[in-house]
Amino acid sequence: MIPKPYAESCDRNAGPILAVLQRHLAEVRHVLEIGSGTGQHAVHFAAAMPWLRWQASDHPDQLPGIGQWLDEAALPNTPPPITLQAVMEGGLQPAPPLPVVDGVTGFDAVFTANTLHIMGWEHVQALFAGLPALMAPGALFIAYGPFNYGGDFSSDSNRVFDGWLKTRDPRSGIRDFEAVDALARAQGLLLREDVAMPANNRTLVWQRAQ
Repeated sequence: MIPKPYAESCDRNAGPILAVLQRHLAEVRHVLEIGSGTGQHAVHFAAAMPWLRWQASDHPDQLPGIGQWLDEAALPNTPPPITLQAVMEGGLQPAPPLPVVDGVTGFDAVFTANTLHIMGWEHVQALFAGLPALMAPGALFIAYGPFNYGGDFSSDSNRVFDGWLKTRDPRSGIRDFEAVDALARAQGLLLREDVAMPANNRTLVWQRAQ
């Protein structure tokens, strides 16, 4: 048995993120989380929003740890985590089973936290390219994390963090909002809200056209 993973940052940011999610997910029934990490967010959000079904996903190496959090919480609205990765020239693979509600196929919301600055830019592009195949018409895509605006860091701490990321992996780094929004618009996603969050982070909410 591997030790149950834990990220202190998830405890810190779960409350502020939840406040944004609750405003947008009141009518949502099926959420796909991309890059669930430890699984802490999945448990926290699914427990607070019992009307929706929260599907966690990540790299296969992460699934046992996520499973520990889900099994311990034993919530009725968190199915087992699934493998899902951004694959260059392949989008998001393997294709997960899609919910069907009233004849409409696809998740009505997709969420990801602290992933876009960890992946290489090519994988960020692959993630956005793969979203339409997973999302129902009118579905939301919600991303949490740090972003630059106009090519500038929003804080000195983000500048330091970006340097640390690039030392760890030169392909990673804090993304420019304008570049990410261009990827979203290319896939038919329109920005609905840009929310300032604690610790110089943002929560961005896009919506797919009906």
